Amino acid sequence: MTKKIDQKIVGYKVASEEQTSEATAAEAESNIVQMHEKVSRPEALAGSTYKIKTPLSDHALYLTINDIVLNEGTDHQLRRPFEVFINSKNMDHFQWIVALTRVISAVFRKGGDCTFLVEELKAVFDPQGGYFKPGGKFMPSLVAEIGWAIEDHLQKIGMLKKPEIPEHQQKIMDQKRAEFEGTATSTAEESSEFPATAELCKKCSVKAAILMDGCMTCLNCGESKCG
Repeated sequence: MTKKIDQKIVGYKVASEEQTSEATAAEAESNIVQMHEKVSRPEALAGSTYKIKTPLSDHALYLTINDIVLNEGTDHQLRRPFEVFINSKNMDHFQWIVALTRVISAVFRKGGDCTFLVEELKAVFDPQGGYFKPGGKFMPSLVAEIGWAIEDHLQKIGMLKKPEIPEHQQKIMDQKRAEFEGTATSTAEESSEFPATAELCKKCSVKAAILMDGCMTCLNCGESKCG
C-alpha cells in the first residue's frame, strides 16, 4: 500500500521487527468486520429451515433463518444470523408473524449479542394454555416454540453452547431411571421416551421428572432438588 507524503521529511528511523509486527497486527485487527446494521446484504445467503407443527393448527409453520459469513477465509471468520422468515398456509396470525420476523431480523442486523432473544421468546405464555410436543416437551406458546427453534440454530452456528450433562451425573440419572422403571407398576402405555408417570420439569419443560428416594430428579436435564 502506498501513502502520499505531503510534508517535508525532517528525519527517519528504521522500525524494529517487533514494531513492524505490532503495526501489521493492529492493521489486520482494524480490518475485521463485525456485525452491524450497515453491513450490506449479499446476493445470496446460506440458511436453514425448521418445521414447526403444533396441535393449534392443521398447517405447519416453516421458520427460515439466513446467515451471513463475515471475514470469510480468515482466522476471524464468523457466521451470524441475518434475517428470519416464517411461512404457513394458516393466515390467522399473519400480522403478528410479519411483525415478529421484522423485529427479530432488525435485532440480528443490529449486531452485538442477540442471544437474549431466545430467552425472551421462550418465556412467552399463551393465556389459553400451551401444548406438549412428541417426546414430552412442553411448549407454553407458539412464540416460545419459535424461540426454541432459534436457539437450536444459534447452537448450530456456534453463538450458543449446547448444555452438556457431566458423565458422572448422566450415570446417576441412568441408575435412577433403571430403579424407577424396575419398581413402576403403571400399566398405561408410554407415549414418550420417559416414564409415563413422569412430571413436568420446571427447568427444561420436559415431562421427565421422577420421584426417587424422596427427591424429584429430571431424567432429561439432570435438574434435582437434592443438588
